[in-house]
Amino acid sequence: MSTAAPALAPVASAATVAAQPKGKEPEVNKLFRMVMKYEGSDLHLKVGLPPLMRLAGTIRAMELPPLSAMDMERLLLTILTERQSRILEETGGIDFAHIIGDDECRFRVNLFRQRGRLSLVARRVNTKIPDFKQLYLPPIIEELCKFYQGLVILAGVTGSGKTTTIAAMLEYINQHERVHILTIEDPIEFMFKDKKAIINQREVGIDVSDWHVALKHAVREDPDIILVGEMRDRETFEAAMHAAETGHLVFGTIHASSAPSTVGRILDLFPADMHGAIRQNLAFNLKAVIAQKLLPTTKEMTEKGVKRVPTCEIMIHNPTIRKLISEKMDDRLGDAIRMFITEGMQDYTESLRVLVTSEYIERTTAFEAAPNVDALKMALKGIKVSTPGIL
Repeated sequence: MSTAAPALAPVASAATVAAQPKGKEPEVNKLFRMVMKYEGSDLHLKVGLPPLMRLAGTIRAMELPPLSAMDMERLLLTILTERQSRILEETGGIDFAHIIGDDECRFRVNLFRQRGRLSLVARRVNTKIPDFKQLYLPPIIEELCKFYQGLVILAGVTGSGKTTTIAAMLEYINQHERVHILTIEDPIEFMFKDKKAIINQREVGIDVSDWHVALKHAVREDPDIILVGEMRDRETFEAAMHAAETGHLVFGTIHASSAPSTVGRILDLFPADMHGAIRQNLAFNLKAVIAQKLLPTTKEMTEKGVKRVPTCEIMIHNPTIRKLISEKMDDRLGDAIRMFITEGMQDYTESLRVLVTSEYIERTTAFEAAPNVDALKMALKGIKVSTPGIL
């Protein structure tokens, strides 16, 4: 974070914040509400800097005085529970959900100490769950909600929209299927209302002591669908695979840059002598991988209120994908994705082509995000690159 971040003159001045209605809300909520007002995605608070927010992907400063260490303590420690204060004291950091008003808006907050002082990064989470069209997701996403068993993984870096995409998928199921959905989250980011489905949401640290306890008991709670959140370690992934093997549909996220690389990221969680068994498990239980990145939109789209759209790479289980994973041919998974585009699969090149031709993003944005610029240039000219034999 740089002090040179350009100030947003119309965003928030001291007078604007001071004019916020007084009530029983914590003082820091005035800053959260400024992020809501200007539709920012993140709030950053750090000693020595004015409050900052991320707008359309860029961090910018509010027109407010720099925060002192005393300001940070006053603003932030008052919003913590006793348990959260204890965790912050013991570990130096805490993740939690901060709710504004009567569930007007939720923020996913990380409060931590750096150089002995408090810092905060909070991401705004919409309480209204958007649908696939509002998120500009490809139509095949709807079909990926119709599996009855197996593992569906959302891959991408932090801030790539994985959580929102999963929420949209679960909400679609909620509207169409009479099933029991169980989520294990840290923290809860979207609040679901029961429609056709029954949805139970368990927050780690509040409803259950930790991930492993929650996952251990999950299969005993008669779920049809389980959201395990981020598969960050071996134990979480093993529990997710066990649930998938025993007839449940499991959604999870992982940090990976592409759909094919997801297999390698999963294997990295395990010792080498287990890779063969994990491959076989993935070959039969992995139903789909959706890798995505968020890209800034065209000026016209931004003026319509759409500031970012996802580019998605989608790999769907079929006999060829199963064979390639099983036989350690991960380097051919990209070819398989391109080969089976008629089955709903797509690589980033195809996704970027659609976004450009639909005038959702600029060509320059697409080229910057493209894994293969030459392939994208050819695709935009209508030239299809032949896929080599992969079997």
